[in-house]
Amino acid sequence: MPAPINDFKAALKAGQMQRGLWLTLGSGVVAEIAGRAGFDWCLIDGEHAPFDPSAIRAQLIALEGTGTAPIVRVPVNEDWLLKQVLDLGAQTVLVPMVDTAMQAAAAVAACRYPPLGRRGMGAAIARAGHYGAMDGYPETANTQICVMVQAESRAALENLDAICAVDGVDAVFIGPADLACDMGYTHDLGNMAVRDAIDAAIVTIRGHGMAAGIITFDVDEQARYATAGVTVLGLGADGHTLSRSLRALAGPA
Repeated sequence: MPAPINDFKAALKAGQMQRGLWLTLGSGVVAEIAGRAGFDWCLIDGEHAPFDPSAIRAQLIALEGTGTAPIVRVPVNEDWLLKQVLDLGAQTVLVPMVDTAMQAAAAVAACRYPPLGRRGMGAAIARAGHYGAMDGYPETANTQICVMVQAESRAALENLDAICAVDGVDAVFIGPADLACDMGYTHDLGNMAVRDAIDAAIVTIRGHGMAAGIITFDVDEQARYATAGVTVLGLGADGHTLSRSLRALAGPA
């Protein structure tokens, strides 16, 4: 039995818009609700939410069968972290703070079995290989893993052409808040200089025939980025949405 087809990766290759939600609460129940809400993808965040393999596993299971593709963001670009989330069954990963082509290539190598990479062989005891029941997983997994890297610094934008040229990178996701801070606009995240830099980055990414991603909670910005060619569009986050809804329900203090 081969590795499952990664429909999210196929959609990116076809240039199809993929709209999704950030999952930061670490809850399998919330993941299931979000998965049944109609998003194309949900991102299980292990960077700004706790990196808890058991909670990540629960959320992957909750999303299974909902029609919503799971993505896992690791906290840092480390082989052992990527190996763990892939063995848990993730087929799409987001790697933060990728500033150079060398770092992008390292992320890709960590996600591929030898001889194309250096992912450790553990499918026989891992959920990804159905605990040994999926005999063909190691031979077919490489082509179904989707690697997205985050460009969220001035250095990343300076090296963006080289990052986009790395074989095996499927998408570049811009981190607007970290980029704004790195550019010196910590208290002015929407500064026009930041916006211009993001727009130019999208043009560069799309010029390489690659999917571009970004997250924004602003509806007008979402429409603008969609028009600009972004195809991996984050619409919000579970914790933020819950907080906003509960405060509205509670009314004025």
